[in-house]
Amino acid sequence: MEVGDKVLISPDLTMQKEWMPATVIEVENNSFIGIVVSAQTEDGNVFFGKEYLFKSQTERVCLL
Repeated sequence: MEVGDKVLISPDLTMQKEWMPATVIEVENNSFIGIVVSAQTEDGNVFFGKEYLFKSQTERVCLL
């Protein structure tokens, strides 16, 4: 994952019902918890969390 990539943010992070589209604004290699991604949604909200909470928009996401 790189800055500028289009991603989907997990509902576990956003507290929404569906995965939200966003753009990666920062990727940090945190020595304590691993890769941390920050992404901004179209409405300007910024979410950050561990890499597994973000999926590339080109990947299929199974919604239950």
